[in-house]
Amino acid sequence: MSFWSALFGRRSGAAAVKVSDPVEYKGYVIRAAPYKNNGGYQTAGTIEREIDGVRKEHRFIRADAYASYEDALNFTINKARQIIDLQGDRIFD
Repeated sequence: MSFWSALFGRRSGAAAVKVSDPVEYKGYVIRAAPYKNNGGYQTAGTIEREIDGVRKEHRFIRADAYASYEDALNFTINKARQIIDLQGDRIFD
């Protein structure tokens, strides 16, 4: 099941994705949204920022999976911070 299918319920029987409370980091907003996949939780989320009055969003999914939702949630937030540190606003290009 893909993250976006689960998020928007395009497949019947898709599990609802729990999106975390927003986490602010260096002017960006991170929303972790790990989803159930093959018995584990897949790393997925969004990074948002307002640039010149326009809200930009970068969606990401990584191959990393964890047995617990909490572990996946923590890893997703840390991965988003790493993406921000390495790429900054280039993620929106």
